[in-house]
Amino acid sequence: MLGLPGLLLMLSLGSVCCPPGALTALRLASRRGPPGRAQPRPAALYQTRYFPQKIDHFGFDQDLTFQQRYLVADQHWRKDNGSILFYTGNEGDITWFCNNTGFMWDVAEELNAMLIFAEHRYYGESLPFGNKSYSDSKHLNYLTSEQALADFAILIQHVKETIPGALNAPVIAIGGSYGGMLSAWFRMKYPHVVVGALAASAPIWQFEDLVPCGTFYSIVTNDFKKSGQCCSESILNSWGAINRISSTDEGLKWLSSAFHLCSPLKSKQDAAVLKAWLSETWVNLAMVNYPYKADFLQPLPAWPIQVVCKFLKNPKLPDKLLLQNVFQAVNVYYNYSGAASCLNTSQSATRNLGLTGWYYQACTEMVMPMCTDGVNDMFEPRKWNFHVFSEECFKLWKVRPRPSWIPSVYGGKNISSHSNIIFSNGGLDPWSGGGVTRNITDTLIAIVIPEGAHHLDLRASNPGDPKSVLQARALEVQYMKQWIEKSRHKH
Repeated sequence: MLGLPGLLLMLSLGSVCCPPGALTALRLASRRGPPGRAQPRPAALYQTRYFPQKIDHFGFDQDLTFQQRYLVADQHWRKDNGSILFYTGNEGDITWFCNNTGFMWDVAEELNAMLIFAEHRYYGESLPFGNKSYSDSKHLNYLTSEQALADFAILIQHVKETIPGALNAPVIAIGGSYGGMLSAWFRMKYPHVVVGALAASAPIWQFEDLVPCGTFYSIVTNDFKKSGQCCSESILNSWGAINRISSTDEGLKWLSSAFHLCSPLKSKQDAAVLKAWLSETWVNLAMVNYPYKADFLQPLPAWPIQVVCKFLKNPKLPDKLLLQNVFQAVNVYYNYSGAASCLNTSQSATRNLGLTGWYYQACTEMVMPMCTDGVNDMFEPRKWNFHVFSEECFKLWKVRPRPSWIPSVYGGKNISSHSNIIFSNGGLDPWSGGGVTRNITDTLIAIVIPEGAHHLDLRASNPGDPKSVLQARALEVQYMKQWIEKSRHKH
């Protein structure tokens, strides 16, 4: 998941851009090394395979290869008239995305589909230079969306050539968050490889000035406003309370104790990290505000923001009482299971997301401007400052971000010449602000799910699903069937 601004994720996340305080978090993430690994589903559900990919698809001097991991499930595959649903892996371990994309498993039989989940280079086990992949900018140089899309195209060619009956099978790209961006871009750049794409919660317009920089955090704030009276006001007032209490050593000790932190705060810089961590928490809650219990980023109850807001009803409390309530609120996110003995400000989501890699991508081509003003949102005012962001990126990676590259290479809002892409967005998802929420043409379709958080439509069917997501999934399958049928007529 894209991505995520708290994770630059997604998607990333979750995780795709710097939230307030994320420049500090960049430093934290850069120390963590390669992304973590997820526990796979039972082996009976899919086969794990590896394919030798070129490290550099666009140059001829570098002829090295790496093993790209991909998962194949063919229980419902029909060689005579089947299709292929291809998940465009994003910033994390592919088995984790496989586990959290139940929609593909739910529709496989109806579409006679083989499922393929392709891992994104530099994440999970698909490390081009092994343990040296994250060692410096030279080794990270091949971590780009363009290289990843080329991986997907070459992998599909390999699958079609080696699996009997697959040669003429229509392929549909599916992805969520950053993976959704990749799905859309895949159809745009390789229309001969995939007949269509489902791009769920894909903020392809969250670049340069294509959307106002404050939209994302305004949507986060509205989610909290709608979930409890005075909830967003309590969060807005908490920043001043933290600033006042953290001005003394005694206050820092109190905050460390009040928030049950694993590492005590020792400076104002540590207090800034605490605020950045809290900001990421509120953002992540907005993204995973699902109508049923789920554990996508953390184990959470149904409609978790409503549960959180029960602790944030009185924004006018004295500082310490207000912050004690804030702790109770964030404890819902970090310790709903009751297993955490302390809270870690260097982690805000599952370890299956590759934070280090995503921060590098944010510092190169995935530059998504964001800002807050403390008026239209519940966060401390923070202007988008590209110069400061660029300097931080250079300190971390010795690279400079290119803010105009993504619109240049993928077209920005000038994409009407493309076809067969569904852009789905949830009304509760802050990433919808950078997404396509209106039809562009009769083949570039926007589906909005009012009660949906981050790519709810890609999750498995659940009794708690709102009617709007059921309708969205039915419409998505309808379009996929049309693409498949049209493709068959060509052959």
